[in-house]
Amino acid sequence: MKGLLEWQIATITTIHQETPRAKSFTLKVPNWQRHKPGQHYDIRLTAPDGYQAQRSYSIASEPERTGEIDLTVERVEDGEVSTYMHDVLVVGDMIELRGPIGGYFVWEADMVDPLLLIGGGSGIVPLMSMLRHRAAAGSTNAAQLLYSVRSPSDVIYAAELKWLKNAQNGPWITYTFTREAPAGWAGYARRVDKQMLDEIAGPLGDHLQAFICGPTLMVESAANGLLEIGVAASRIRTERFG
Repeated sequence: MKGLLEWQIATITTIHQETPRAKSFTLKVPNWQRHKPGQHYDIRLTAPDGYQAQRSYSIASEPERTGEIDLTVERVEDGEVSTYMHDVLVVGDMIELRGPIGGYFVWEADMVDPLLLIGGGSGIVPLMSMLRHRAAAGSTNAAQLLYSVRSPSDVIYAAELKWLKNAQNGPWITYTFTREAPAGWAGYARRVDKQMLDEIAGPLGDHLQAFICGPTLMVESAANGLLEIGVAASRIRTERFG
């Protein structure tokens, strides 16, 4: 474990604009360690005067990719680290990190119970690692993603999610738009609630494994909603921010 928590210098090889407020950074990691979907890395910035700022970011890539990781970072206007990554970093720059870290909010393909993923905003990031791992491992267990976003322009990984949904044994993917829905939209257009969860989780049966990630209020509401429809607390794992 000690080696995983040692700081090292990674090189940015690709930067991809996911949405107006989110970018994915591909980093070549010299002391790469296979991660579990749901884990994160710490990023540390050090100013010339010695001042340091540190933040944790979930891994978006699947563990089947070796030697590099993807971190998807949403720009927070007053965020010291996210604004630096969005506004300053370019391909070829180096950044200090350590990881992978975390052992509770993780899913691997040998966990065969039906999988329910609930994400809010950039809470999709660790869930995307799980979906990418599921596809790479050829898992055929039932899987459902419920993704809550403000508007269509806020959907991170939109093209890839569409591809995953249409792939053989792909997951069911359901969106709910909380502020602005697409023109002609006939799906959900509200915050996650008990009725929505009952409709989404019901087909997965009683033995589903749920992972919820997003803003604190959304995570708490979704977790409580699952409890109310009969999902056991032992089958619900949460990760929150904000």
